[in-house]
Amino acid sequence: MADEIKNMENAEELMEEIDVYTLTDEDGNESQFELIDEVEMDGKTYYALTELDADSNQVSEEYVILRLEREENGEEILISIDDDEEFDKVADYFDDKFNAIDYDN
Repeated sequence: MADEIKNMENAEELMEEIDVYTLTDEDGNESQFELIDEVEMDGKTYYALTELDADSNQVSEEYVILRLEREENGEEILISIDDDEEFDKVADYFDDKFNAIDYDN
């Protein structure tokens, strides 16, 4: 019983550490995404996010890259990157970083 309580507390602590965003697409559909990394590059902030499976709370192996924008009213929004050169530069950074992770250790 004590182990179960400890495991529950650890799971709650882990969930508090995870940054989860609810994103709405152009059609108004909402999905949950976990922030897996962020980088500032050329004065802009980029997020790598992976979609959470609503049924199992598992993350996808694929990720999306969005740019953080601040609107005039101070609100922060995440937008897709339309410029191919900008996107490729940021995608290369995240791909290199994620491929360098040693999952065996």
